[in-house]
Amino acid sequence: MFTSPKPLRSLSLPALAVAMLLGLTACGSAGADGGSGKTKIVASFYPMAWLAGKVGGGHVSVETLTKPGAEPHDLELTARQIADVQKADYAVYVKGVQPAMDEAVAKHAKDKSLDAASVVKTLPAGEDEHEHEAAGHEHEGELTYDPHVWLDPSRMATIATALGDRLAAADSGHAADYKANAKALATQLATLDQSYSEGLKSAKGKTIVTAHAAFGYLADRYGLKQVSIAGVDPSSEPSPKRIAELTHEVRAAGATTIFTETLVSPKVAESLAREAKVKTAVLDPVEGVAKGSSDDYVSIMTKNLATLRTALGAT
Repeated sequence: MFTSPKPLRSLSLPALAVAMLLGLTACGSAGADGGSGKTKIVASFYPMAWLAGKVGGGHVSVETLTKPGAEPHDLELTARQIADVQKADYAVYVKGVQPAMDEAVAKHAKDKSLDAASVVKTLPAGEDEHEHEAAGHEHEGELTYDPHVWLDPSRMATIATALGDRLAAADSGHAADYKANAKALATQLATLDQSYSEGLKSAKGKTIVTAHAAFGYLADRYGLKQVSIAGVDPSSEPSPKRIAELTHEVRAAGATTIFTETLVSPKVAESLAREAKVKTAVLDPVEGVAKGSSDDYVSIMTKNLATLRTALGAT
């Protein structure tokens, strides 16, 4: 168990302003979405929004609280977004990624939400002894599990099924559609899972050196070892001593690549790569999609597989 190096963020707006907004919006119908009649879902960040859209189909409208291109771990909610959480029909999130979202759900959507981490087997946070720099994500400030569950397609399939069941219960008129959508998505994710299993079976290397500890579930699922520069929170920076240790680990493992990310500065990873005399490549933790991008969860994960196969020498 580890302690967060920085205090838990609180909802930063005056309580009176939030209360006023909640009062103004609560008088509308619970599921109102501009009069469309669709079930309104708020999702904490991209992978949960993608999942909700796929399972909900045409019966839902999905609002993502994390803007495109923003680092999800840094989310702060506005008073308007807190009001949206309260008036939505359902909220989908991963407890531990965004403390502000955790608090908003606990206060305003406890009985109409799905915590994706609650329906799958989680891994302990910081299984690697050097991940002590990770940021905590329990309200007590302690890190108890790795929240990056969406990076294992098989776990995502389980979450999809759970969400289908929850939406079916919340909106019984469209229950059959929600369950059918969830089943189809689970099948698609099972195919992606199989592609990873087959694609990495012949990998010569087994160590992936990542910008932050986001890929523990992927590593666990496909027999890899994750060595991370930063912990669960990508904003935590390693000490010079840790950089020296990482350089040794990279060389000892025969790793050819240091993986950078799309939403995190690559400077530390690039510095480590220069020190260890290896190359860099982007391994996307699928925490967000750039505005205007045509990529989605499956296409990004497919690109990640190709990147891993090249870096690990798979044939």
